Amino acid sequence: MIEPLVPAGLNATLVLLRHGESVAITEGRFQGQLNTPLSPLGERQAVLAGDRLAHPDRPPQIAVPRSAPVEIAHSPLSRTAATASAAAVALRAAYGPASPDPRPEPGLLEVGQGAWEGLHRDEVESRYPAELASWRRAPTRPSAPGAEPLASVDRRVRTALAGILRGLAAAAMPAEVARTSAAGYPPPSSSPTWSLLVGHDGVFKVALLALFDLPLERFWSFGFGLTGITIVGIHDGQAVLRAHNLLDHLAPLQAAGPEPDVAEDRAESGAL
Repeated sequence: MIEPLVPAGLNATLVLLRHGESVAITEGRFQGQLNTPLSPLGERQAVLAGDRLAHPDRPPQIAVPRSAPVEIAHSPLSRTAATASAAAVALRAAYGPASPDPRPEPGLLEVGQGAWEGLHRDEVESRYPAELASWRRAPTRPSAPGAEPLASVDRRVRTALAGILRGLAAAAMPAEVARTSAAGYPPPSSSPTWSLLVGHDGVFKVALLALFDLPLERFWSFGFGLTGITIVGIHDGQAVLRAHNLLDHLAPLQAAGPEPDVAEDRAESGAL
């Protein structure tokens, strides 16, 4: 019998933050595990996202605990490390030394796209039309030459999540299960215990499928915008999607010009 991913009785919150815009995104190139830095816009996005997490009571309120996180774990790539660093600065300004330093988590590395990494999306579409179409239709089948199979991604993501959830369980205070207004619908977690994960579109798709026990064939069911914030509440060991892909923190950038279209940043996980 497979042990459940979420520890029984856990009351906590997982916050998923995608990185900001990278240089490769501005160039229209497939990223995968390509180590590309944040663009100037991506750096501003990361600062705004960090400030949003540090001030969850600011209207509209978001379901992030008003306390320092247990940990800030990020993919080892530079675009996620820089985004995590910006969030850590904001959280430390709000909560002082109780807020932890970011740490790299190899399990949160983006899905490897093999031969597509570094290529412009137009080149991928022209050189690999059949493989790209297969990736869009059936993501669990082989696609790009040398690409990382989703089954392998799933294994490392589950290992990383298991460790992160154990850390939350060790830090969580015992909490009485609250009553709900309707049977079967858990209330928002009132626990102040939470962790922040900073990663990528593709790896976060796999993470949500793992947390909600959905098959990998549903890979395309979730999308993550640049610095999109997703909140997973865990109530008595049950994962509940509290919010997905929140982007209101980017509103101040609209005065400087339109944000990149969502379609323009999909080359990270090969959606284009």
